[in-house]
Amino acid sequence: MFKFNLCPQKESDNQTFIIAEVGQNHQGDFNLAKRLIRVAKDCGADCVKFQKTCLSQKFNERALQRAYTSPNSFGRTYGEHKAFLEFSETEFVQLQLYADEIDILFTASAMDTESLKFLAEMGVPFIKIGSGDANNFLLIEKAAATGIPLIISTAPYEDINLSVVNLYKKEFPDIAIGYSGHELGTHVSIAAVAMGCKILERHITVDRHLKGTDHKCSLEPREFREMVRCIRTLEIALGRPLKTLQNSEMACYRKLGKTLVYTRDLPKAHCLGYNDLDVKVAEPRGLEGQLFDDVTGRTLVTAVKKDESVLNEHLI
Repeated sequence: MFKFNLCPQKESDNQTFIIAEVGQNHQGDFNLAKRLIRVAKDCGADCVKFQKTCLSQKFNERALQRAYTSPNSFGRTYGEHKAFLEFSETEFVQLQLYADEIDILFTASAMDTESLKFLAEMGVPFIKIGSGDANNFLLIEKAAATGIPLIISTAPYEDINLSVVNLYKKEFPDIAIGYSGHELGTHVSIAAVAMGCKILERHITVDRHLKGTDHKCSLEPREFREMVRCIRTLEIALGRPLKTLQNSEMACYRKLGKTLVYTRDLPKAHCLGYNDLDVKVAEPRGLEGQLFDDVTGRTLVTAVKKDESVLNEHLI
């Protein structure tokens, strides 16, 4: 079975790697950020993810000085807004230590080359490159050069297009395909797992009505926890690509499993034909129904009665 090495410490043959994306839903509040890490852990996420930005690297001065009058703004200019939501490197390290303390993986999206360098120095288990940088080959090449596993988003969330999962699985059989969802609810995310996505990322918030653009497309703790539960149940139901008789099926199989029987009284030395056999629930259990074609053409070594189970000792 395909096995990926994104985070070996959390790796499983059949478990989806679930990321709780905090992003900037912490409102620039360090204590709220810690609370969200704890919520992600309690909801069953494997990893909690933030965003790291060096503003002067990601934006030019004109973009930073642009007036920002959105109801979601935390500053008069876009630069002030982004600065309000950005944690210092020291705070990032403290958040990572807290995540380590409660045993949940910690990482972040690298929004520029300076942030990439910092995250690599932190020793994060993997780095995310957002869809806005999917064509930023300079950043991707530098990220690849770190040797740290990468997740690269390939499309904006408005264009879900789940059917492309099958194409990606075919074109990239040795790469784990994931889904980063921003839709309302969890149905599409669960469907993505059913289609074979091995990594799932969803935004998490303590309150969808908080100020900020991402809260509205985020899951509150109850929803996130239920999504994880549904995915883990789905994984059990999906099982493995191998059909065998399960232990849970045995009792019913022993009671109602069908056996080959004779359709009429037959003499010794009779060569069995198609019309000599039927399949019924019978006692004692005899040869199973799937052996029908193997039994036709064989010869009886003894006389048999109608409805009698077909046994190996009857045949040569």
